[in-house]
Amino acid sequence: MEAKSVVDSSPMSIQQQDSLPEASPKPYGKKSFVTTLMEAATLRTPSFKEDSYFISSLKSSEKKALQELKKKLVDSHGSDNECSMWGIRLLGGDEKADVILLKFLRARDFRVQDSFNMLEKCLAWRKEFGADGVVEEDLGFKELEGVVAYMQGYDKEGHPVCYNAYGVFRDKDMYERIFGDEEKLKKFLRWRVQVLERGINLLHFKPGGINSIIQVTDLKDMPKRELRVASNQILSLFQDNYPEMVARKIFINVPWYFSMLYSMFSPFLTQRTKSKFVISKEGHVAETLYK
Repeated sequence: MEAKSVVDSSPMSIQQQDSLPEASPKPYGKKSFVTTLMEAATLRTPSFKEDSYFISSLKSSEKKALQELKKKLVDSHGSDNECSMWGIRLLGGDEKADVILLKFLRARDFRVQDSFNMLEKCLAWRKEFGADGVVEEDLGFKELEGVVAYMQGYDKEGHPVCYNAYGVFRDKDMYERIFGDEEKLKKFLRWRVQVLERGINLLHFKPGGINSIIQVTDLKDMPKRELRVASNQILSLFQDNYPEMVARKIFINVPWYFSMLYSMFSPFLTQRTKSKFVISKEGHVAETLYK
């Protein structure tokens, strides 16, 4: 049976096509596969439900934590207009700012001081990294676009989908060109952040809207040893600076040695992050996701 487009098959996506930016270009032949995968993922996790960002739905303790976090920000930054993320002023007092602050609070189980520390570190990192302008940069990775990491369509609920595949790095020449030295690795990490920022620009940042993405990672032919350092850095960077931005992370074509690989990066992940994983063994994608 021919799979339909993710965008075309999603009622929410159809409604949003005029208002949402277009996803990154994608290679021919991958669309129907990921479409089928996402339809399966929706069936696999029928009980999945994103956290609410409506203030009225928060517990009293959570409302209190949100107000305390805002006060800490005001005490630290005053009326600083530069205290912003993704074009949203954190001290603006609107619902979009609340969505971002709640993401940091949930990432730290509503521990206000821990959430504040995480937020401050993230603000400092974004300023030093130049994250606000990275989307517009030409980083020279044309050969990786649409192959290694790219935004592609939406799932049935309207979440933007980010597809990742690292099997191409089994080619030693390709690996050396991208990861040959520390400077090349830093440039690749910058490009990977660029792809994620493109996805985040598709989010609504409002209660009742789409406030997270889906990540699909194809582990087929991925060179585990060679990419260990890069994988750990990507996971650490994303978890520290993009809290609650991923609704589900789906691993497909998982090889037999994944348990060893997982043990390497598992310490870098919170239990909340790991609870969002959906894992399909190699050769059993549909079987695992439909089960």
